[in-house]
Amino acid sequence: METLSNLADGFAIALTWQNLSLALLGCFLGTIMGALPGLGPSNGVAILIPLAFTLGLGATPSLILLTSVYYGAMYGGRISSILLNIPGDEPAMMTCLDGHPMARKGLAGEALSLSGIASFVGSFIATWGLIVLAPQLVKIALLFGPAEYFALFALAFMTLGGVSSTNQAKSAFAAALGLGLAMIGVDTQTGVPRFTFGEVNLYDGLDFLVAIVGLFALSEVFIFLEEGHGASDAEGRKLKIGRLTPPWSMLKSCIPTMLRTSGLGFVAGVLPGAGASLGSFISYTMEKRLVDKDNTFGTGDPRGVAAPEAGNNAAAGGALVPMLALGVPGSGTTAVLLAVLLSLNITPGPLLFTNNPDVVWGLIAALFIANFMLLALNIPMVGLFTRILLVPPRVLMPVVAMVSFVGIYGISGSSFDLLVMIGFGVMGWVLRKFDVPLVPIILGTLLGNQMENNLRRAITIDNGNWFTLIDSPLAITLWAIAIAGFLLPLIVGRRVKSGMRRRGDDEGSIRD
Repeated sequence: METLSNLADGFAIALTWQNLSLALLGCFLGTIMGALPGLGPSNGVAILIPLAFTLGLGATPSLILLTSVYYGAMYGGRISSILLNIPGDEPAMMTCLDGHPMARKGLAGEALSLSGIASFVGSFIATWGLIVLAPQLVKIALLFGPAEYFALFALAFMTLGGVSSTNQAKSAFAAALGLGLAMIGVDTQTGVPRFTFGEVNLYDGLDFLVAIVGLFALSEVFIFLEEGHGASDAEGRKLKIGRLTPPWSMLKSCIPTMLRTSGLGFVAGVLPGAGASLGSFISYTMEKRLVDKDNTFGTGDPRGVAAPEAGNNAAAGGALVPMLALGVPGSGTTAVLLAVLLSLNITPGPLLFTNNPDVVWGLIAALFIANFMLLALNIPMVGLFTRILLVPPRVLMPVVAMVSFVGIYGISGSSFDLLVMIGFGVMGWVLRKFDVPLVPIILGTLLGNQMENNLRRAITIDNGNWFTLIDSPLAITLWAIAIAGFLLPLIVGRRVKSGMRRRGDDEGSIRD
């Protein structure tokens, strides 16, 4: 009953004209950004962070706007996958396998609406999962001391590559780089400047919002300018949308698939580092083995569209659980949302539900509202969203760059931060050329100081005894999970990744 009471209070917060307008704006913009190949939810949220701060929004409205963008981008990724056979982001890769064959059969509208309904089911179930599971994790997290928190942060870094990672060395390098960047500034305990090189502007350390916008948004500008993705596609012009609503017989056959894969995707999202990509892959694979008796998957089977869409959207909701309850992001996009919370002087973790219940429950209520908004937007307005695919990058990218520069300058009022953002943009572009993941860098920048402080605190409490880091059953369990999470990709990661690529080549010739 207490949970329902808290949820009712959350709806009272979310159902204001300001928050409803922000949720609608976030859903609309998120769907557009998800539909554009290459942008995805992480970049979409990063691009709009400056907008949230420029508008002077508080914690709850900012989170409502940005999580609506997050959910909208997860919805939107399917549009280019189905129409152009180009995944809007990596989780939408599996949607290409049956979505594009359906479009070629003249069922593009039905595939788009079915995927929208599957996304709704996955997100809706995941939001209820968030309500049920997050408070239980909070109870466990209250048992954490400095040593346990250090182990938890180590777990986040060691599993962030995810099961689909093929190069843990690059993930480790990115995490080490992020931790190194977090050390810039004045040491909080000794007061000694570190790695500032006499630059006064660096004494407070690097602003992680500047780092995020540079690494994600500005590097995306460079990538688009270099590769020219997002231009109009002749094949996309030829495909007709057709009927916008799937027949009841098609929808009925997909309901069990949606329910099964939503649960599976949610579990994948809760696991640190797994994320929506793995949720989408295992949902499609499981459903193919379970129901594909006639080998129709890959030829335009509606269940092959519903499975990955329900799975990846459920995983997106599941990734919010460890972020809110433990302060450890479950995916790249939740790492960006974590940065927003920290910049608003709100610390996610066990005490968030006690100290800031309005933020948590207002956000959860807004997620329910955003889901219904996205369902209402994505079916009748499919034709509008598909036209977004025809926007050339020479028009889109200057807008992204303008929002980034104006927004960051509006937040800090410092030209030095603009130079830092450009530096991060160039660094992000170079690292992406070498396939080095950017999320561990952001996580290191965000959590590096907390990780260092907890390490120092744990060692100091136990008079310099380093074995205090493995002195409790909880800490040992976390270290064991962390080591397993780091080694697992080395064992099965290549197999999973090659499986995703092989299915794309064999069953749909996915173009990245």
